[in-house]
Amino acid sequence: MKYNVPVIPGDGIGPEIVAEGCKVLEAAADKYSFSLDWKEYSLGAEHYLETGELVAEDTLKELSKYPAIFLGAIGDPRVKPGILEKGVLLTMRFYFDQYINLRPVKLLEGVWTPLKDKTPQDIDFVVVRENTEDFYIGIGSRARRGKSHADFEIKRSLYNIKFGLDIDSDSEEIGYQIGEVSREGCSRVIKYAFDLAMKRRHQVSSVDKANVLSDIYGFWREVFLDVAAGYPQVKHDFNFVDAITMWFVKNPEWFDVVVAPNMFGDIITDLGAMIQGGLGLAPGANLNPDGTSMFEPIHGSAPKYKGQNKVNPLATIWAGALLLEHLGQPRAASDIVTAIERNLIEGRIKTYDLGGSSTTSEVGSEIARLVGLV
Repeated sequence: MKYNVPVIPGDGIGPEIVAEGCKVLEAAADKYSFSLDWKEYSLGAEHYLETGELVAEDTLKELSKYPAIFLGAIGDPRVKPGILEKGVLLTMRFYFDQYINLRPVKLLEGVWTPLKDKTPQDIDFVVVRENTEDFYIGIGSRARRGKSHADFEIKRSLYNIKFGLDIDSDSEEIGYQIGEVSREGCSRVIKYAFDLAMKRRHQVSSVDKANVLSDIYGFWREVFLDVAAGYPQVKHDFNFVDAITMWFVKNPEWFDVVVAPNMFGDIITDLGAMIQGGLGLAPGANLNPDGTSMFEPIHGSAPKYKGQNKVNPLATIWAGALLLEHLGQPRAASDIVTAIERNLIEGRIKTYDLGGSSTTSEVGSEIARLVGLV
């Protein structure tokens, strides 16, 4: 079996960590007698600064032919914050309708957690974040004193929405942002969470702020209950976003599958990364189960470490394991995670953030070696 996989190394440390991810995935492919053919795309800061182009329509169409994309990191201090993130990352998420952001929060053996007395048996849950709606739809602007009008449009595979705003303000200037969730968008990501819980420990925890933002998150809660009714085998509970940050720290063992709207999911997954040992150990997946998905570490491009061969590649390697599982190679994916954990337990070859002095490439080579032994 041969898999063609687009690779977007991106900016900063992206090329270094993606190289190690590819190295490990190739070791797993050799072990299980399949092959990986990488096709590199130079999206990111360098491409934008040279051409003024973020991501072309033809590139998106070409990428849509593949089931999975391997991404390093996007972001560069030479480019105004938000331009690359919105113009590349969010554009791809919306174009490919990657409506699920999947974040395993799992403490591996051999990793220190800042939570006192918590062990790998206590920290093992998954956050399912809605990935295309909420306050990330990009609808907002500013208005100065007096009367003004603004028109906005949202185009999705599920629907098209137009907003027309008449503004009459006596404030010197205001800024506003519009959030939106749809029944279709909420339902499909919540259903994914319940289906995932059926394969795990049969519990789904919802995150919202329905006590304050009742129109948008009260609606989310209504849809959650509608979906939950179809899964009588799965327990469910509700958590306000401020409260769940407390429970993640105090009682992470309470959680199995956590499902959240886009903004709250973005917030709580960084907390999840910290309790599992830090951003260097946090993989992520942007999923469209019926289309093109994208796999990446959740950390940024860390431009100050570019070219130093010192950063931790484990999150990227773990994201690669998620990619292989998505492609239908669960044994190879499992062996990669096992190899990562064995490396952490042995503690001989690790990067500076984990208390070691090994290079990025040394860690990648060691994980690749261990894949063949587990």
